[in-house]
Amino acid sequence: MKMKQNKKGLVIIVVLWVVVLLTIIVASVARNGQLDTKLCTASIDSVRCKWAARAGIETAQAVLNEDSKESDSFTDLWSYNTSDFNNIRLGNSRFNVTVTDESGKLNVNTVSRDQLLMLPNMTEQIADAIIDWRDTDDEPNQSGVESGYYQSLPFGYMIRNGPFRTIRELLLVKGINEELLYGYNPDKSWGGRVASSESMGSVGVLNENTEYTLDDGWINYLTCYSFDSNLAPDGSARVNVNTASQSTLIDSLGLSQQNAAWIIQTRRTKRFTSVADLLTTTTTSQTGQTGTTAGQGASQAGQSAQTTPLDAATFANIAEKISINDVNRVVGKININTAPRYVLLGLLADVNNAEQYADNIISYRDNLPDGIKSIGELVSVLSMDTASFKQIADVITVRSYVFGVRSFATTERGNLTTAQLQTEEVIDRSSRPNRILYRYQGQTN
Repeated sequence: MKMKQNKKGLVIIVVLWVVVLLTIIVASVARNGQLDTKLCTASIDSVRCKWAARAGIETAQAVLNEDSKESDSFTDLWSYNTSDFNNIRLGNSRFNVTVTDESGKLNVNTVSRDQLLMLPNMTEQIADAIIDWRDTDDEPNQSGVESGYYQSLPFGYMIRNGPFRTIRELLLVKGINEELLYGYNPDKSWGGRVASSESMGSVGVLNENTEYTLDDGWINYLTCYSFDSNLAPDGSARVNVNTASQSTLIDSLGLSQQNAAWIIQTRRTKRFTSVADLLTTTTTSQTGQTGTTAGQGASQAGQSAQTTPLDAATFANIAEKISINDVNRVVGKININTAPRYVLLGLLADVNNAEQYADNIISYRDNLPDGIKSIGELVSVLSMDTASFKQIADVITVRSYVFGVRSFATTERGNLTTAQLQTEEVIDRSSRPNRILYRYQGQTN
């Protein structure tokens, strides 16, 4: 009898241990299930966030494709578009987009030393190092360095000795660090490593008609992607004033016969090397006369045709339709509609009264509903002297083909942010479909 009681007690103990073990197993399985659920949810939210960021990029591309290519300024939808770019919700995700005109910056592959020195916090040593990095020789400039310096570093590397391929390649140049490139306030600048959703969007600091601060970094003033196509605003080929016939000058540009004759006559002596060569201080000239003296009527025989140089207003009307050659594109042209003051000062580095001209351009464009339409307006409206205009005429434009697009996306569950992602692309809209020149996706740069 006692043995039976012992067996019953043993069974109870075994059952209790089995219950304990089963409880542990169930709890473990439940815990793992919860972890799997959380991981699955996080993965889903991450995917949603990725595609929300992608949606922001695609939205910006659509706006850029629909935008008029006649000129580009801060009044265009790509610059200020709260309805399409700001806090756009897709389910429990949302995105904010900022678009920046790359042609509003100095091209680091074509910029001169003097222009670099106009940037905030730039030094002669860094300016020379940038020039040395992109040139093709191994002879350092006055304060620069060449391959020997970079190869002697603890973790040495080769100098490019060629064009910069991305703007972040500047971080490899001697003396340049993240603070100089990205700025001291990374949440605010275009190059900031983590941009908050509140600071993103087309109404952010980057696209206002106000000036950047010293904290924004050189990435807001330098690019390596900008170019201008040799096309008129309507998409047709520009008229080459060095080769076009007189009838083409009249029919395609709407010039008077006297203006066209002056162009033909002038280029016989010297080829135009700049579109600004069409400007002259002489207003009217007339070739010599030959032939008979028998009559003085309006149709006097032997009188040569009158030639009339272009005035500033006429030049402004044709400036966007003409070229001096037939090249397809020119690298590094600067859009005077979107260039910040530091860029304009760099552009005008070799011009007298640079600060006055820079301020005049900003004031003038800010009061226009659609921005500056022709580079000739600098002469015809702002009264820039011909000598100063000739120094910049062939490196300025009023339109853009390359834009930087940044999309910042977040996914939320309740009041909790479960995922965030930043996607950046540099887009060339000169071709269809658009060409991607640079792409980055991740939390940081």
